[in-house]
Amino acid sequence: MNDWPVGLSTGCFHHKKISDCLEQIGSGGFHLVEVCSLPSHLNYHDEGMVFSVADQMRALGIEAYSFHAPFADHIDITSLDESHRQRSVAEVLIAAHAAAILRVRHFVIHPGPEHAGQPHGEERERRLHNVAYSLSEIAVRCHELGVLCVLENKLPHLMFGNIPDMMWILGAMTTTQVGVCLDTGHAYLAGILNNVIPKVGHYLRVIHASDNHGRYDDHLPPGKGSIGWPDILQQLRQVRFDGTIILEIAGRGEDAEIMKTAREAAGFLREQERLLHVAA
Repeated sequence: MNDWPVGLSTGCFHHKKISDCLEQIGSGGFHLVEVCSLPSHLNYHDEGMVFSVADQMRALGIEAYSFHAPFADHIDITSLDESHRQRSVAEVLIAAHAAAILRVRHFVIHPGPEHAGQPHGEERERRLHNVAYSLSEIAVRCHELGVLCVLENKLPHLMFGNIPDMMWILGAMTTTQVGVCLDTGHAYLAGILNNVIPKVGHYLRVIHASDNHGRYDDHLPPGKGSIGWPDILQQLRQVRFDGTIILEIAGRGEDAEIMKTAREAAGFLREQERLLHVAA
């Protein structure tokens, strides 16, 4: 039986400071988390605050397994404006330093901007080369900090939000110190969830687990949408995935309700694993 660890993204409490939700997360049975980098949740520019959060996590017995790099309209590591690209990379590297202070294992980053639509022709080629160059710089620095940079598959309407582009980027990077985070919700909306795992299995380090009904990125708990989880978990077994599943669910309702939903989602995944083991 694989018995993959199941952690929780602090993003379900993005509406409050991370220091105000960690105790509830820990007491709710989650000792692995992915840190949400929304500045109002964790000001990663404030080194003192980051050290304080690191101390709090250690006191609570919580490990920051991963850290989600910031993403926003003004952060574009593919930008054709070199000063803008450099500012964007610098912003991401500040977050990577915060991730190292928190002693995370994986630094999850979107391989491109949050712009909808796909560029064409020369612009596409230049942006592809820019993102590979930028990510190489980020991944090398992450390695120096003791963190592995992992690329997350994006929503299909966003720039480079498809697996062929991500595989090209991985091949074009100048370092092999890089992995992949599979976002199940994004992959399901792109129509590729049933066949993507064998393609990225060699790189796969983190699973962002959420569900939806094939129309919107609802961040529903696993089992509450249309994703066929037994097939997904079976494929993870086949590629010998040995990372962690991070629940990336929406924070709907009061805090106690959010934690109840998270525990139920973790229980659902563990039950699906158990059934696979029994059927094997």
